[in-house]
Amino acid sequence: MEKVKIVIAGPRGRMGKEAVDLVLGTDTYELVGVVDRKYEGMKVGELEGFPASDALIYTDFEKCLQEVEPDVLIDLTTPEVGMFHTKTALKYKVRPVVGTTGFSKEDLDELEQLCAEQETGCIIAPNFAVGAVLMMKFSQMAAKYFNDVEIIELHHDQKLDAPSGTAVKTAEMIADVREPKTQGHTDEKETIQGARGADYEGMHIHSVRLPGLIAHQQVLFGADGQTLTIRHDSYNRSSFMSGVKLAVDTVMKMDAFVYGLENIIE
Repeated sequence: MEKVKIVIAGPRGRMGKEAVDLVLGTDTYELVGVVDRKYEGMKVGELEGFPASDALIYTDFEKCLQEVEPDVLIDLTTPEVGMFHTKTALKYKVRPVVGTTGFSKEDLDELEQLCAEQETGCIIAPNFAVGAVLMMKFSQMAAKYFNDVEIIELHHDQKLDAPSGTAVKTAEMIADVREPKTQGHTDEKETIQGARGADYEGMHIHSVRLPGLIAHQQVLFGADGQTLTIRHDSYNRSSFMSGVKLAVDTVMKMDAFVYGLENIIE
């Protein structure tokens, strides 16, 4: 069986390191290169704390694609860098699997159009933890019966975007089945601006940033005499790798654009 040739962008980040371990530890995958801001020409295995690997480090992404001709790009960088990498990969008909959050709707529309033009698959996932994806799907199911909902997402204090991509995606999925409604008292007033969090079609989203956290979210539903809480917690970044593997295996079989892992989970 021919192995899937993979390039990883952002290998020294916390998620990137986990992805390197995943690829090197999977018999059906081959790590053919990584893209970093420095260490041009070094081997991955020469980096401190990394397992043995002869895959080369590139600072020039396009040069990397030309020389190693990968099947899949795993990008775990930032929205700006991730957008450039994804567009460039699609130009070379390399299938991107992107775990970067913070893409705008315009970015996503542009990438979807590019996928159609290139007839090349692409999966962008705000969250690769399968449990988190199920949390989003269950929340969408519950929203058909509970019209009042608030989202609290909790992340480490180095996270750059707020609300998280997962929280925004959850709100979008709920909004697809929920009648728009402004929640709370009609005369409600914030005595400190921002106390009620962000407002998405009447739903409130609250972002917590503290050291010690990784990635956590709870969706709270309320109705007369009852509440329902759906919560997911990621305690380490290895929790995201099952979703990365699912995305890599799936993107190899498709030629379309997918936003959200929930669209490839049965």
